[in-house]
Amino acid sequence: MSLALLPDVALPARTALIFAPFVLPICAHVAWTDLSAMRISNRAVVALAAVFLLLGPFLYPLDVYGWRLVTLVAVLLAGVLVNAAGLMGAGDAKFIAAAAPFLEPADLQGLLLLFCAVLLASFATHRLARATPLRRLVPHWQSWEQQRKFPMGFPLGATLAGYLLLAILS
Repeated sequence: MSLALLPDVALPARTALIFAPFVLPICAHVAWTDLSAMRISNRAVVALAAVFLLLGPFLYPLDVYGWRLVTLVAVLLAGVLVNAAGLMGAGDAKFIAAAAPFLEPADLQGLLLLFCAVLLASFATHRLARATPLRRLVPHWQSWEQQRKFPMGFPLGATLAGYLLLAILS
């Protein structure tokens, strides 16, 4: 695939490159634990927020960094309300809040499109694997038994990872 086919991302490649070695393993951990145990740990969410808290001041002007922290709090409060309404798991809401500061505001529309594509691919992959002998590779995963719940940490983690990788490649 030509790099010209990739969407433009406002997040600077240098910034994404600095965040990626810390964020990508957290995203993988979140996807794995949500698939296997149907939960996103507070430890993973705190680790993701800590990456931004520790590296952000070196990558953004102080006013931008401050607004990113305000975004984290605002998204967390919205997530608490959505969770209280029973529309989203608490771990999902906390992960989205911890991921919010990494997003360039200009990339919101593209990120939502990326999330939709990743969500569809994740759902199809999970359901296909569940219905095939691939399931035997990890028979203990709790997500196999869920009929009404889907491990959203899988597409959420993949979306944040994909966003950073797109920024690096653009």
